[in-house]
Amino acid sequence: MAARTKTTKDRPSYRCTECGWQTAKWLGRCPECQAWGTVEEYGAPAVRTTTPGRVTTSALPIGQVDGRQATARSTGVPELDRVLGGGLVPGAVVLLAGEPGVGKSTLLLDVAAKAASDDHRTLYVTGEESASQVRLRADRIGAIDDHLYLAAETDLAAVLGHLDAVKPSLLIMDSVQTVASPEIDGAPGGMAQVREVAGALIRASKERGMSTLLVGHVTKDGAIAGPRLLEHLVDVVLHFEGDRHARLRLVRGVKNRYGATDEVGCFELHDEGIVGLADPSGLFLTRRAEPVPGTCLTVTLEGRRPLVAEVQALTVDSQIPSPRRTTSGLETSRVSMMLAVLEQRGRISALGKRDIYSATVGGVKLSEPAADLAVALALASAASDTPLPKNLVAIGEVGLAGEVRRVTGVQRRLAEAHRLGFTHALVPGDPGKVPPGMKVLEVADIGDALRVLPRSRRRDAPRETEERR
Repeated sequence: MAARTKTTKDRPSYRCTECGWQTAKWLGRCPECQAWGTVEEYGAPAVRTTTPGRVTTSALPIGQVDGRQATARSTGVPELDRVLGGGLVPGAVVLLAGEPGVGKSTLLLDVAAKAASDDHRTLYVTGEESASQVRLRADRIGAIDDHLYLAAETDLAAVLGHLDAVKPSLLIMDSVQTVASPEIDGAPGGMAQVREVAGALIRASKERGMSTLLVGHVTKDGAIAGPRLLEHLVDVVLHFEGDRHARLRLVRGVKNRYGATDEVGCFELHDEGIVGLADPSGLFLTRRAEPVPGTCLTVTLEGRRPLVAEVQALTVDSQIPSPRRTTSGLETSRVSMMLAVLEQRGRISALGKRDIYSATVGGVKLSEPAADLAVALALASAASDTPLPKNLVAIGEVGLAGEVRRVTGVQRRLAEAHRLGFTHALVPGDPGKVPPGMKVLEVADIGDALRVLPRSRRRDAPRETEERR
């Protein structure tokens, strides 16, 4: 009798318990999620074919589609509405990610209370804390409302059961990594579990027309934990940023199917909760009666919002062979470039053998090249122990050849500086329309910019322009 041929159904198959990746042979490490020891035998995959099924909703010409169903509803927090593009759209799923302790739960609990009303119930599901712990936080920040429902669950089936019982208009899940489905292998927070939980909540959100806010964890590198598919499935991805030692918090839009992705919301975190800042520039400034050496103001763009920030620098004699270079709120590489430009192009030789400390005020982080000119002037002012003129802002990118390059949004930056009472500005050439009464000095290179220091004024000062409406 001929031996039976081994078919595909008899062959063993292997699957990663973390991400669900399948293979025909065993491997010690999953090529998909890079996890060790997670590939296990589970049986051959079934061969499936998809046949045409019944259409649930007929296709319509795009002009006949009702766009009113995507009308946004305010969350009650104007700064969050600004980032979302007007508010929460029914059926939209928003992923909010941030480091531990940055204030994600505090912000969303405040949103849950303000969004609740007679016609719109809110369900807050916590998987990281008990219900009593969340109640204590709600008492502290004043987030108590009769239409805000609270549940502490880590089982996906129980969460879906709460949706049937409460029928909320807004669901807040804190966090998606703490909920698991018993039908999926793997621990809570694993790739397979996160994908299943997020998929189930997204389906429920679309079917019910319910807005959903998911809290996501981040890795030590700052990326959102879990499968990359999670960011593709949701409608909006927000990053909650901020230094835990500073009051400022920023909500930055990374992906938004209903609005712009270059908006930023500013918040202030204090003991009584978290509040939005419609005009946060005051946090980044130090008001003084007289200017101090080593300080310079600039205007940075966070999304489309201009913010006036202060750069500070301090130089002291070094006591060690290798002088210190310390930065806070500034990129170390950009500061090092400005030091090299000042020494080579600006002819300032006193910086190489001195300890140099540079920082920003209020915890703001300046990473855009438009702050280069302010950093360079602050360093030069500290090296010469000469203060810059009062009410002066500096805007511009500085190249390695010493040239001052144009940056985007100069007119918006100048308008913000003028609104806050600044009367003089250093900018690259051709700044466009200047606010009435504001004096703008156009500089071509770092040498022109250094002439604003009283110690090094020359006859060939930079060209001054003033435009009036």
